[in-house]
Amino acid sequence: MLKKIPEVIAQARQSLNIITAVDAAIKCKNEHSIVIDVREPAEFAEKAANSTVNIPRGLLEMKMLQLHPDENLTIFLHCATGARATFAAEQLKRVGYTNVWVITCKLDDICSAF
Repeated sequence: MLKKIPEVIAQARQSLNIITAVDAAIKCKNEHSIVIDVREPAEFAEKAANSTVNIPRGLLEMKMLQLHPDENLTIFLHCATGARATFAAEQLKRVGYTNVWVITCKLDDICSAF
């Protein structure tokens, strides 16, 4: 039986660190961290939060292992709604990153917080 995407996301989030944009911005100031926008480059070019890096979800694991090989790095992931960021967080955890957070707010809230 196929599952609906909201159901899959809700299930995935049970095992992930979830955070609001405001809390992520505060935590980001106090820790060595990176904020990654996992949307596509064209989406990022249209509107992006300050101090974020664009690494599309499809390239995330490979790029992260190349650019940021520290498994304990605090990583905040976001997209426009939190859906792609949730799937991206699962992948980063799967390859061994231990401190991954999903920002689940809408993009406007993320832009405001950062």
